[in-house]
Amino acid sequence: MLTPEPTPEHVDRWLRQFTPAQQLPFLREFDHVIKQTFITRKNVKDFLRRLVTNQELAGDDPTAYWSAANFLSIQQNGQSQKEMLKLFSKCLEDECDLNLDDCGEGGGDFIYLDDVMFSGNRVGSDLEQWISNDAPQSARVQVIVAAYHTLGQFLVERKLKEVIANSGKKISIKYWRAHEVENQKAHKNISEVLWPTMAPNVAEVQAYMALPSKYPFEPRQPSAKAIEPFSSEGGRQVLESEFFIAGAKIRAMSESPKSVMRPLGFSHFGVGFGSLLVTYRNCPNNCPLALWWGDLEATSGALHWYPLLQREVYSSARNIFDDLTL
Repeated sequence: MLTPEPTPEHVDRWLRQFTPAQQLPFLREFDHVIKQTFITRKNVKDFLRRLVTNQELAGDDPTAYWSAANFLSIQQNGQSQKEMLKLFSKCLEDECDLNLDDCGEGGGDFIYLDDVMFSGNRVGSDLEQWISNDAPQSARVQVIVAAYHTLGQFLVERKLKEVIANSGKKISIKYWRAHEVENQKAHKNISEVLWPTMAPNVAEVQAYMALPSKYPFEPRQPSAKAIEPFSSEGGRQVLESEFFIAGAKIRAMSESPKSVMRPLGFSHFGVGFGSLLVTYRNCPNNCPLALWWGDLEATSGALHWYPLLQREVYSSARNIFDDLTL
């Protein structure tokens, strides 16, 4: 089964599942946001190409630096690291005439590549295992991702500092990214993810809000001015409200949903992660359920929601919305 082409008909079928009176303003705001938050293959490759010759990272002799660098291939789940290594290999060949397979020396930095850091769990787990079991007594690690969310980066950094201290090794870690997304609770009022100002008065939402939660929803205060990637506070609230309502309805269709399945995306906190970052490879489950949840052929049951960006977990096809225009 192939992911549908991003045709007007496909978008319209997805859109008609939302509140009728809000469909046009919702689509306008979503169109504005996704054009900024969709990460294309070219975006990633351009970022990696710039890093190859970045003086702060590679110094005055990039060829010598990368020739000595040790590229880690330690991802326990997923294929994103392999994809990033392929892209970086091409950039390295173009800029320094180096073959990735020929790189690596004792004393060289260790390079961990991935696409986007959301909760930070994957990066943290991979590097925890490596630090504890395989890392030398002394090492410098460069974590390179196309984007990260500030809470995930904070949690990973805190976790790995503890792991390093327990290992007795001397390891430093530096993080590189093209883009960062603010999503810490302390900064919720200037957050750059979906973070509603209130819970809509809809039955499914109110039923969800009545569930016990270790980390309950804390609404943000409306902003006097637009915060990227949103066009305006009003447009943002339409997006937050509609995704919240749709996500609560999707969750209500599931017989026994896990606690991490939240309306605005998989998370342990509040009403969901709320990310709007999507890559050319896939749509993360940290994005709103209504963006990716469902089966294109289902006519009833828990998967009876028509997804705009179907996750690869339901299909072997790549996400083909590389140059998305709504």
